[in-house]
Amino acid sequence: MSDTTIIIILVVVMLFVMFILPQLLLRRAIPSVIRIFRQGNAVGIENAKTVEDLGLKPKNIAQAIFRGREYKITALEVLRNANVIQSTEDGKLYLSEKDLSNSKWKGR
Repeated sequence: MSDTTIIIILVVVMLFVMFILPQLLLRRAIPSVIRIFRQGNAVGIENAKTVEDLGLKPKNIAQAIFRGREYKITALEVLRNANVIQSTEDGKLYLSEKDLSNSKWKGR
C-alpha cells in the first residue's frame, strides 16, 4: 500500500471516531437514560428524583480522564432540552411520558 492510501485511510478513521462514533454512542445512550428513569420510577412530577438517586451524577475529572466520556450525561442534557426530562423547583428530575410520546424518541 502506498503512503497516500494509508494517510487517506487514517484520515477517514479519524473523522469517523471524531464525528460519527459520538453520535452513535449518544443515540444508544438516550434509550438507556429513559430506561433509567422508568426503572427508578421517576415518571411524573410526583415521583421526581435527584440525579444522584438515579445514578446519573457526572464523573469527577479523574474518572473522566481514565474512563472516557460519559454519554448518558450528554443524553440527559439532550432529553432535558427536548422537555422529555423535566425538573421540579427543588432540582429533582422526572420523565414526562406525555412529552416523550410527542418526541422522536417515542416507543423507546
